[in-house]
Parts: sequence; structure tokens; C-alpha cells
Amino acid sequence: MNKTRVIPVLLLRGTGLVKTAKFKDPKYIGDPINAIRIFNEKEVDELVFIDITASPEGRAPQFDLLKDIAGEAFMPMAYGGGVSSLDQIKKIFGLGFEKIIINTAAYRRLELISEAAAIFGSQSIVGAIDVKSGLWGGYELRSQGGRKKEPVGLAEHLAALERAGVGEVLVNSVDRDGTMSGYDLKLLKQVRACVKVPVVACGGAAGVNDFVAAVETGQADAVAAGSMFVFVGPHRAVLINYPERAVLARVLK
Repeated sequence: MNKTRVIPVLLLRGTGLVKTAKFKDPKYIGDPINAIRIFNEKEVDELVFIDITASPEGRAPQFDLLKDIAGEAFMPMAYGGGVSSLDQIKKIFGLGFEKIIINTAAYRRLELISEAAAIFGSQSIVGAIDVKSGLWGGYELRSQGGRKKEPVGLAEHLAALERAGVGEVLVNSVDRDGTMSGYDLKLLKQVRACVKVPVVACGGAAGVNDFVAAVETGQADAVAAGSMFVFVGPHRAVLINYPERAVLARVLK
């Protein structure tokens, strides 16, 4: 049985790292290269980079920055943000990234996932969903960095992503983002019921107990977090960190 992956998610805004709260109020964290060097030392399972302004601004990924990032990282990496063509995907893989995360583009041209999966393999294509609680209950899907409400339902879109060929689904709760109040376990269970591919939980983790809850109650296959890995203490001082391997091994299988 594979061990549970524990994945830091780093948000790019321009050439710097930021951390948001409920997809708003980005706080500057520091330089991505410095963060990678620290995570290298801590031997993290995987790193996710998401450019949070690429899709809203309608621009392509920052290939020069991604090249610098890939040149420093010793662990597998995934990238999302502004990805809208096979040429871009091929270029990012050529820089050294192992996975591509597709979110906004999946609502515009789902065939991009099918085409990419056929060429590069499903294991390298991640379908991401940003999910917000609706005013009258249920969940809404958001794109464009959380700015645009999509008319499609959660179950319908997940089924479409799986049919298109994604190898896993990254589930990010807009409401829990940056709050360190725990994952939305109800949401995770709903997603798990809709797809057979691995589910990665994101949004709300404050500690390893949240990881355990996501896996055991939310039925997630992997866990991701942002604030937990870049802040420390009640005043949220910036400090790149990662749980000790012994701690993770004790609580996660």
C-alpha cells in the first residue's frame, strides 16, 4: 500500500510566493527558490506550484521562472496556472515538472485534458476544482482563481474530468483556504463518491490531525496544504516548515 503523500502548495504571484485566505488578501511569503531549498532539505513528498493570477489575467505560465524553480527542486513537482494548450504542457514537462494541474481550462475546452492524457499519460494530468459553499446549501465550482462561478454541478464536472482522463483530482475548498480550520470533510466524501481516481485534499489544514481526518473520514488519498507549511504560531509568522518524517509515519499509512 502506498504511503499518504503530504504536499505543500505554494502560490505564485508575479515572481514571489504569497498565501491567501479564502482566495483573497494575498500575503507575501518570500522567494520561491529559497522555499524550494528548504523543502529540499526536509525531503518533502511533492511540491505544487500554482500561479494564482495567470488565468484571471489571461496570460501564459512564466516559463523562465518555472525553469529556475525546476532547476532547484529535488522532489516531484506539479504546476498549475494559465495552462491552456498542449504546447505549454509540453514545455512545462520539458523544464522538469512531473504533473500539470488544469482547472479553468477544463471548463473551456475539456478536450485539452484528453489530448494531454493521450500524449503524456493520465498519471501526469491533475484535474483541479475550486469549490465554494453555495448560499442555499450545496457547493459551487469556481474558476479564474475563484472569481467566476461555473454553471456545472460538482458531480457532473468530476465525472467529465474522469472521463477526459485525469489521473487525480485536487480538491481545494475556497471557504477553508488559509483558515487553518480543518478540511471540508463533507466535500471530500462527496468527491470520493464521484470518482475512482486518487483525491488530493486541500484547504484548511492546521496540523497532522487534519491530515488523518482527511484520509480516514474524508477518504482522501493524499493531503495538501499551504498556510501550515509557511506560517508558524498564533501571529502567523512566516517560516517554511514541514512535519518530521517520524511524526507523519506514525499517524499516516
